[in-house]
Amino acid sequence: MAKAVTPVPEGFHTVTPHLVIKGAAAAIDFYKRAFGAEVVARMDGPGGTVGHAELKIGDSIIFLADEFPGGPTKSPQSLGGTTASLHLYVPDVDAAFKQAISAGGRETMPVTDMFWGDRFGQLHDPFGHSWSIATRKEILTPQETEQRAQAFWATMQSQKKSA
Repeated sequence: MAKAVTPVPEGFHTVTPHLVIKGAAAAIDFYKRAFGAEVVARMDGPGGTVGHAELKIGDSIIFLADEFPGGPTKSPQSLGGTTASLHLYVPDVDAAFKQAISAGGRETMPVTDMFWGDRFGQLHDPFGHSWSIATRKEILTPQETEQRAQAFWATMQSQKKSA
């Protein structure tokens, strides 16, 4: 008797990021050290490349693979930048951020308390992907968030004018 098929595989969420990387095997090692990633599946390709891998970070899965010449998607190295950022919620942002930097990430924004209630920082991994890491510290109403946002942007504008 065939098992019932669900449209979203068990353990997955509706949206699953898929990273294209030059050096996917090394990236897997970095994500294990930096974010505690667990390899769920891995299919190697020709010449030591990774054709497809699935990593679990926290309760989420990400896909990744090496960039293939002529393929429709490019790695950040080929693009000279990235067009997206991955966001990771963790219980202790300061410890997680320090771990990611120690593993080889490059800080792009230090961990700071933000107006929307998160303690938040940003980094680039050695493969060009942008990550933000956060811990929720406060639960705010939309009105509180809006008031804080207006105050934040006003401060930014006034700093810009004085510079």
